[in-house]
Amino acid sequence: MSLEVELDWVARELAALRHELRPAGDAGGLVLALDQGGHASRAVLFDGAGRDVAEARVPVATHRDGPDRVEHDPDELLTSLRVAAQDVCGSAAARGREIVAAGLACQRSTVVCWDRYDGRALSAAISWQDRRDAGFLEQLRPRAGWVRERTGLVLSPHYGANKLRWCLEMLPAVRAAATAERLAAGPLSSFLLCCLLEERPVLVDPSNAARTLLFDPATQTWVPELLAAFGIPASVLPRPVPTVHGYGTLRVGERRIPLMACTGDQAAAVFAHGELEPDQAWLNAGTGAFLQRAIAATARPTDGLLKSVLFSNGSRVVCSLEGTINGAASALDWLQTRVALDVPRAVHALHGRAPARAPIFMNGVGGLGSPWWKPDFPVEFCGEGEELERVIAVVESMAFMICVNLELMREAGPLASVVITGGLARSDYLCQAVAGLTALPVDRPELREATARGTAFLAAGRPAHWQAPPLERRFAPAADGVLAARFREWRAEMSRRGA
Repeated sequence: MSLEVELDWVARELAALRHELRPAGDAGGLVLALDQGGHASRAVLFDGAGRDVAEARVPVATHRDGPDRVEHDPDELLTSLRVAAQDVCGSAAARGREIVAAGLACQRSTVVCWDRYDGRALSAAISWQDRRDAGFLEQLRPRAGWVRERTGLVLSPHYGANKLRWCLEMLPAVRAAATAERLAAGPLSSFLLCCLLEERPVLVDPSNAARTLLFDPATQTWVPELLAAFGIPASVLPRPVPTVHGYGTLRVGERRIPLMACTGDQAAAVFAHGELEPDQAWLNAGTGAFLQRAIAATARPTDGLLKSVLFSNGSRVVCSLEGTINGAASALDWLQTRVALDVPRAVHALHGRAPARAPIFMNGVGGLGSPWWKPDFPVEFCGEGEELERVIAVVESMAFMICVNLELMREAGPLASVVITGGLARSDYLCQAVAGLTALPVDRPELREATARGTAFLAAGRPAHWQAPPLERRFAPAADGVLAARFREWRAEMSRRGA
């Protein structure tokens, strides 16, 4: 497919989706968004115009064992969502009002094994950040090109397949359940659906399925050859269904709410502003930073970038070209353990042009993501610097990696702007650095946590009357010679280290 034909296809497909808009229930009904993330579970109620009217947040723990193992307690995740839903549905804003639909979004690439009949977890929730069993992927290295053609992904331990393989091989409870034909295994979203909904469905949406390294986004099915390669029986996996689907009934107190959408956190975030624009890039910057732009479902991703599923309604599939930066807020967490300075406060205070002096930072926190894909890249500073200068270097490393990914995304067609959301959208310095280095305006809406609003928009049936969140600030491109020079220095050092 030529570039011109592909861009035309994307524009026509997005236009077709707009024609299918349909509100869920009357405009006076509320929509519940459940957002399960790495640091907390949130429940947010939105009214008929897309305004958030109530929110509840329950923190969750992350357990780390050595450099490669990162887990959550699946029962804690489940309980946190239930508590958040109960709190928000019992709020004053919900009193006497109908909740007409619910949606669920959660962290992609995190997997769980459980008993499909009683919902009992048989493994930890193994995080997307976890890199156990990475060595197994080397066996598939000769077929990496074929894997990429089928899945849109590179061979990486961050995805679910090798973690599920590890569970089947190493956990006796998982093996016993498989023998007894009681085992269900797959994305965290599927475990949560099974345990939250009255019908106990064993289903998976395309966004989360596509992060297993076992799913073909074009056909919306599991790939038998990949199941065989990882030793995962098809019978234990959830059944793929569209993003918008009647998943089942969520009971919250006396309320019985139809759950009408399920998706990954990053896929939901791009719908926070409503329908998609083909010449826009979306940057959601939290624990990791994720860049996306819409592409055709049949398109081959640009080398170094991923293809992800944004949305499916059973008749249409919209995918994205995606770039991944693992070391975003997680890199600031890494730095906080090494300096006395309050890092979040320092990041928030940064603004304006780049200072004349700062080291550069080799940001291999969590492994180097796109377009390099090096799981064991160094994490270190090059050059001396005071604590504040080190904070600047870490933030600049994020901007540099974002810019490299945006350069590759432009190969799929021109971009008009970047929309930034997530916790790190609060950083004026990061926003201005990206705008200056890419010569693209960076728009920061008043809405910072985009996942919940995008989830509600999908669950409500993508209503045309939902209002886009107002723009808080546009960061206009402005040349900064000092920052550009440091970017060149950083690129040279990355190249010297084989990236």
